[in-house]
Amino acid sequence: MLDGRPLIDVHLHPARRSTLKLPWDVWVQDFDAPELDGLYPDGDTVDGAAFDALLAAEGVDVALVLSEYSPRVTGTQAVEDMAAVCAANPDRLHFAANVNPHLHHPVDEELARQLDLGAVALKVHPVHGGFGVNHRALYPAYAICQERGVPVVVHCGTSTFPGALNQFGDPILLDDVLRDFRDLDLVLAHGGRGWWYDAAAFLALANPRVWIELSGLPPSRLQTYYARHSWPRLARRMIFGTDWPGIPGIAENARAVAAVCPDPETADLVLAGNAMQVYKFKPGC
Repeated sequence: MLDGRPLIDVHLHPARRSTLKLPWDVWVQDFDAPELDGLYPDGDTVDGAAFDALLAAEGVDVALVLSEYSPRVTGTQAVEDMAAVCAANPDRLHFAANVNPHLHHPVDEELARQLDLGAVALKVHPVHGGFGVNHRALYPAYAICQERGVPVVVHCGTSTFPGALNQFGDPILLDDVLRDFRDLDLVLAHGGRGWWYDAAAFLALANPRVWIELSGLPPSRLQTYYARHSWPRLARRMIFGTDWPGIPGIAENARAVAAVCPDPETADLVLAGNAMQVYKFKPGC
């Protein structure tokens, strides 16, 4: 709880350092701190108990950590490593699967394997993986997610990391997926960051299965980014996420988001309620 309000962060990266392709200072985006180093007692992997304690201190009730298989850009954050971190407190810590059609074949078998490990969502990263979100090789994975009620998180926006292919962040590529998988929940991580705020907002307002996820977006600029749309309506389509560790602090970020919400009810939805609905996290978990 943060200030008497449940808090869910759906976008965190407790990375294994040895499998990062990027230099550490680039990865943490100038937000390195002794407290962050303290999470790595062996210098390589995040200690799950220490990570859980950090989240508790920040008021986070539930957190979703993200695996990633993007050797071109960021390297590999294996699902097994994320599962190991989450084992410290399964009530608070959950992890998302990740598939890359250039690495995994068949993708439906790999996704099923990761879901069997306990993944609660599928993250796809077209910009780092170098593929369109409408790549037909991903369709069997989307079919599994639709059948099982598993949400799909899509990196929707630009990336400044070397090797990123930003043309694949265009939300227009989701049009095929929305048409072909009408019951699939799609979460737009970064909300169209860079060039596509309007397109991402249009999708979220036009389709009840599409959500804007706020990771990496400064709260003070949200209303400017989405100025062409009804802020009270759009805010109710948002889900809180931070992109930790590349932020000043989770609690600080959450309070800033709550401050720009049009009313307390919307703040409750953004900070926890919408995530409970989409990811099926239980209230009070």
